[in-house]
Amino acid sequence: MTTTEQGYRYARSSGFWSGRLGLATSGGVTTTGPAAHPHFFSGLLTQAAPTAAGLLALADVAQASYPNPVPPAWSRDPVITCAGDRLQLESFSSCCGVYARLTVLGNALDGEILTHGTTNVDVNGPLREALARVGGNDPLHFAVGDDELAVTTGDGAVVEKKVPLPDRWLRGFAEVQVAAVAFDLRAELPAGEAVRFLRSLPKGSREVMWAVPAGRGLRISPRPQNGAVCLSGSRRLGTMLPLLRFAKALRVYGPVVGAGSEPVASAWELELPGMRYVLTLSPEVWRGFSGEGGVLADLASEEAAGDAELLGALLDFEPHLEPDLLAERSGLDAARVRSALVQLGTAGRVGYDVTEAAYFHRELPYDASRVAELNPRLRSARALVAENRVVFTGPDTAVVTASETPRQVRFSADDASCTCPWWTDTRGGRGPCKHVLAVRMLRAADTPAAAGEPNLTIGTGGAA
Repeated sequence: MTTTEQGYRYARSSGFWSGRLGLATSGGVTTTGPAAHPHFFSGLLTQAAPTAAGLLALADVAQASYPNPVPPAWSRDPVITCAGDRLQLESFSSCCGVYARLTVLGNALDGEILTHGTTNVDVNGPLREALARVGGNDPLHFAVGDDELAVTTGDGAVVEKKVPLPDRWLRGFAEVQVAAVAFDLRAELPAGEAVRFLRSLPKGSREVMWAVPAGRGLRISPRPQNGAVCLSGSRRLGTMLPLLRFAKALRVYGPVVGAGSEPVASAWELELPGMRYVLTLSPEVWRGFSGEGGVLADLASEEAAGDAELLGALLDFEPHLEPDLLAERSGLDAARVRSALVQLGTAGRVGYDVTEAAYFHRELPYDASRVAELNPRLRSARALVAENRVVFTGPDTAVVTASETPRQVRFSADDASCTCPWWTDTRGGRGPCKHVLAVRMLRAADTPAAAGEPNLTIGTGGAA
């Protein structure tokens, strides 16, 4: 695992003064380009208490490492995007297994949106204590950005933070988007049933369970069945519990499952007044999204990289990115748009909202340009191609030699399989292995070998 250091530089600390909540911003990107301390919003929060509780929940996720009893000594500040009529705040657990998003909608904001863009916001200890005391129904003065804070605090203290930033944490943002695209709404619970269900879950559980629709609610089953949603580690929904006093509904999303299904990711959305709090859970507590491999096939395509550059030029911090409209504007077909969106997600430039079944534009304030290259399987596959370790033995078969044991790869237009241990263990459920990736790269290159005419020699040696 490669780890770098992420630096935040705030003009001053976020805080809560005399009924005014101010969130300090660090370096980010706006519609006019990079900004050291962007100023996004100034006005009122019409739903102060739910927003404060939601911010605390996001911060709690960022501080958590769910497989471990002891949380890390550091956490990363949430990412905020001002897009259209809303503010999107996102955080990721340090274990990369839980993604959290708080979407504050326009009807909870009464003020001026000054610009669109993405940045980090400072969430510090004193602010957390102040947020915990916010209550009542009165509107709250609210600012996101430096100008308003300067008026409020009257000091010029610069605040700097430096935290570890593992590459797997960045990759998690890409993988969670790919997983969520396959989700559909599986259950919707009214407020009373939502409270009953969430409070009935076993505390501290790390086991894989399945939530099955039953009447107006959900029941827990130890085994998967049609219509069920995977719930791996119910303790990972714990940050929803303090929000239940504001709950209007609970919606649950997941892919199609049936009897015998393996654990899969899921999303849990708590509807609050004027906002939504969503938790997306990895298939198992010990599995971070960064290792799921759902983006690898698209990252292996050189065509998708070029298409992503084209689509990226069309983005303007829209809260909804419609693939059909992007296809029309770019001249690309639907499949190429989908692959390009995966590429953009890997670079932190788009996310996916399961509630609205739509992509949204944001620019993660991190150096994500290296993420694809640092993916171990993708890097290994490119090395196999460069070292001529692949030979096509027929129109739908190939042999890949990455160690002393040659691996047999079978492929079709839509599927592939391999004889390596990774494929045997996962059956493609965590993305393609390096051998399948290498074969796909060569086939996509449209070389004579890809047409079933072997012209590559099988090399020897190399990493397993």
